[in-house]
Amino acid sequence: MIQMELSGLGFDPRNMSPIVLLKDNEERNFLPIWIGMFEAAAIAMELQEFKSPRPMTHDLIVELVAKLQGTIERVIISDIKEDTFYAVLEVRQKDVKEPVKIDCRPSDAIAIAVRVDAEIYVAENVMLNAKMVNAEKDKEETAKFQDFVNNVKPEDFEKYFKQQ
Repeated sequence: MIQMELSGLGFDPRNMSPIVLLKDNEERNFLPIWIGMFEAAAIAMELQEFKSPRPMTHDLIVELVAKLQGTIERVIISDIKEDTFYAVLEVRQKDVKEPVKIDCRPSDAIAIAVRVDAEIYVAENVMLNAKMVNAEKDKEETAKFQDFVNNVKPEDFEKYFKQQ
């Protein structure tokens, strides 16, 4: 498995679909994952340290795990099938040797990971099958993603939510 970190959040310019971008520690390999608008908003809100007056779904999951004396250890982007990514959320229970592995969407796993600073891993076969991107080739795109993450505000998603 390859340890990754959240590099950015942005939009596919072709269809304005949100994309989360993961990068390896050496910034040589990147993995773009197309996600839903609500998950993008949940990730962006956490990155901007915006706290909702009531718990959002990902906050609720984090709180539920904590109240049950568990710890979210890491997330793993475990597979890709027909352009669909799959993930596993690993939760360590108090006094239990092996972590519980919970199937989830990568966008939800990442939204949870950013809330608890959990490590993010990607299976090597996923990187190979997703046709990883060389950092030198896409430096400009990476800079755009990073600029978006550094400047995104929860209000940026307001227009979309009002349409729903």
